[in-house]
Amino acid sequence: MADIMTYNDIEATAARIGIDLSQLDLDSIRLPAGEDFGIISDDEDIYNVDNSELDAGFSNIIVVDNLPVVPLEKFEKLENVIRKIYSQIGVIKDDGFWMPLDPETNKTLGYCFLEFNTPQEAELAKERTHGYKLDRSHIFVVNMFNDFDRFMCVPDQWAPPESKPYTPGENLQQWLTDEKARDQLVIRYGADTEVLWNDARHLKPEPFYKRTFWTESFVQWSPLGTYLATVHRQGAAVWGGASTFNRLMRYAHSQVRLIDFSPGEKYLVTYSSHEPSNPRDANRVVINIFDVRTGKVMRDFKGSPDDFATGGAGGVAGVSWPVFKWAGGKDDKYFARMGKNVISVYETETFSLVDKKSMKVENVMDFSWSPTDPILALFVPELGGGNQPARVSLVQIPAKEELRQKNLFSVSDCKMYWQSNGEYLAVKVDRYTKTKKSTYTGFELFRIKERDIPIEVLELENKNDKIIAFAWEPKGHRFAVIHCDNTNANNNPRPDISFYSMRSAHNTGRVSKLTTLKGKQANALYWSPTGHFIILAGLKGFNGQLEFYNVDELETMATAEHFMATDIEWDPTGRYVATAVTSVHEMENGFNIWTFNGKLLYRILKDHFFQFLWRPRPPSFLTPEKEEEIAKNLKKYSKKYEAEDQDVSIFLSEQDREKRRMLKEEWEKWVAQWKQKHEEEKEVRKNLRDGEASDEEEEYEAKAIEVEEVINQVEEVVAFEE
Repeated sequence: MADIMTYNDIEATAARIGIDLSQLDLDSIRLPAGEDFGIISDDEDIYNVDNSELDAGFSNIIVVDNLPVVPLEKFEKLENVIRKIYSQIGVIKDDGFWMPLDPETNKTLGYCFLEFNTPQEAELAKERTHGYKLDRSHIFVVNMFNDFDRFMCVPDQWAPPESKPYTPGENLQQWLTDEKARDQLVIRYGADTEVLWNDARHLKPEPFYKRTFWTESFVQWSPLGTYLATVHRQGAAVWGGASTFNRLMRYAHSQVRLIDFSPGEKYLVTYSSHEPSNPRDANRVVINIFDVRTGKVMRDFKGSPDDFATGGAGGVAGVSWPVFKWAGGKDDKYFARMGKNVISVYETETFSLVDKKSMKVENVMDFSWSPTDPILALFVPELGGGNQPARVSLVQIPAKEELRQKNLFSVSDCKMYWQSNGEYLAVKVDRYTKTKKSTYTGFELFRIKERDIPIEVLELENKNDKIIAFAWEPKGHRFAVIHCDNTNANNNPRPDISFYSMRSAHNTGRVSKLTTLKGKQANALYWSPTGHFIILAGLKGFNGQLEFYNVDELETMATAEHFMATDIEWDPTGRYVATAVTSVHEMENGFNIWTFNGKLLYRILKDHFFQFLWRPRPPSFLTPEKEEEIAKNLKKYSKKYEAEDQDVSIFLSEQDREKRRMLKEEWEKWVAQWKQKHEEEKEVRKNLRDGEASDEEEEYEAKAIEVEEVINQVEEVVAFEE
């Protein structure tokens, strides 16, 4: 048989020996029947292309349809545009771009093929760009090359799809229907992670689910409490279920170190940092945004740590976390990040920039979202040596319309605090004195929901006071401030705590001071999630001092101490509060559970205690009016629960009585055993007493006997002098 050659080889051979194949009529050549002379049709023997290779070998190729039809002179420009779009998603192979031409018109055919390095990049490219709007007339239609086999197998006659019976999914919020209205919590200690019920009535936690080596670093609840996330070297996972914790979805992200949920739990943001192959290069940061339910990557961001070094309050390896801040509410419609002189706002419908461009904000230093509305608060420091004042701006998204702006002069630093309902924004402003040698602090208070967003200025009575902590009352109109005289901070370490209201006595819309508590051992504020009550906590240097304070009555309910406490966390209902000592201290690791008014319910000790987290609850479906009605008629509703509490109290009393009875029986049994043994050894004792049989104490006669004993004897010659 002749050697096998491809048509390209035949052309090369013909050119070498001077034969012009274009002059040959190859169709006129007729081979004998059944003989192919080794010429295999379409070179299939050489390339061995079969269906299995088609299935596996082209999974990294996509077909992009509905492209502009352009002449040859615009071919390169269109190619550059397409490459620019897709090179942001993955690496296009060398010779991995093919856009065929119509041989008659010499124009493109309106589609192209792109070959990526990996199938994952191709899948991501399809997800990201299917429906991409290049212009009004050209919206991309993207398919995987492998899908064409499936498309070709579509039958000519339509047949209705097979209907499957509906099977309801597992209720992931089953825990909210607990008959005892208990809350769940998760703790992590040693190699174990455990989910518990807080059974305050029985003064102990009730186990619900426990797993060893459940996570490799930490666990995190989703904002509405639906999922528990765990972190592993291969990526993250979320868990949930009605009666246990099943793994619901995995998110592949190698060496993931940080995670963050969107407020409505629709998306999960993961972060990793990778060592470069060249020690001179910077670490490579990868941030993925996953759809929580499907596990698909909706958008990824890659770069150096410097690219992500601004925007968050915490972080790792020079990266501020969270890099992306989410707009408030459950819609998860917008998220944003801060860059150099820009704020980049993305919308989650296409995961692209709003209006396809970032907001230019010269020298922007900080930003934050309203917790309830798509409103951004921006802080820009002074520019030009003070010639251009600092400013705080409120910007509406997506219109990017400035709602309000306040210029600030002689600013040293600025921090922004949103109230949980988005009704108020407090801007803490540190200003230089005229001499520039010291600073003083004041507050700019924005009333977001009122017409034209009025701003009020609040300054502390003592300008030397330093602000230690600030906190809004959740769902309320009050706030608390811990402050102390900066000049006497070393001599008098106990600061003062002031409470203010955004409503005055006559509701004139003016801020008013309610009270100031002098000389408190506190450096942190923890409001109840329902408001009304607050814990004035002295952590670190104050060694865990706790004061439970009623802000409605302006009175202390209780004072207590959890020595060396590192964490304080209210349960989502505001009924109970946990204080914990984590493994940053070697001793007394564990947690205490208290009532809202400062009564210690129980204490759990755990060696190597790492985490304590209450399971969040979703917002109530009740209207504010309905909640107010329930609060007014609480006595009527509480009768049922008071009766249940009484039953539990009686049950616990019976348990205590039963426990005491069992202890008494155990003691009496022990005494009886020793009496029996005592009786059995009577003869032995009689022999030891030289025949004296009595064991009764009163039958003995006590006699005092003096015994003289020579301890030591020494002979010494004493000289006698006459």
